[in-house]
Amino acid sequence: MAPDRRRIVLFDLFGVIARHQRPGALEKMAARCHTSLDAFTTAYWTHRPPYDAGRHTASAYWTHVLHALSRPADAGTIEELRLTDIDSWSRVDDRMVAYVWTLRDRARVALLSNIPADHTDAFLAAQSWLHDLDHVAFSGKIGAAKPDPAGFQHCVVALRAAPADFLFVDDREENVRAARAIGMNGHVFDGQDDLAAAVDAWL
Repeated sequence: MAPDRRRIVLFDLFGVIARHQRPGALEKMAARCHTSLDAFTTAYWTHRPPYDAGRHTASAYWTHVLHALSRPADAGTIEELRLTDIDSWSRVDDRMVAYVWTLRDRARVALLSNIPADHTDAFLAAQSWLHDLDHVAFSGKIGAAKPDPAGFQHCVVALRAAPADFLFVDDREENVRAARAIGMNGHVFDGQDDLAAAVDAWL
């Protein structure tokens, strides 16, 4: 049977194809801010959503974090934290990258990731395989972060498809629920073997 090129496997990035944040990174950034890990982690994630969604620049994000920790937000500190943060999210799972590559013979393959704009630029520069996908959508560039339906709608429009043409793969159940709510098929990622079986059944 010929591949159905209308079908699209839409992947999340972190926790699926890319690895979660590098262990020890938050501790390193907390130490740079001379604060506790708990306090830093709270500030880091509390102010993250508008940064991920492209509504705050890196400078604005780190200024908010540092002020929440009662620390001066000088340009040197901001840049050091920004680069450490980007590096902490830079690792990929080579086995999953290879798997994604094999799917391109059977369906269209796209990406929808929550990632700030400056992280996107670094990731695109380092990971050349991303340029060969049918579409890549990064929250910091499109102005919508999952589970906002606008992110999924962006992919539907960009790929000139219907929601039912998509199988969305994410390691976070709330994001998969959001994709299903607009009519996409969904799979909660829990390892490559289960994913491969789900994709084979769907295709």
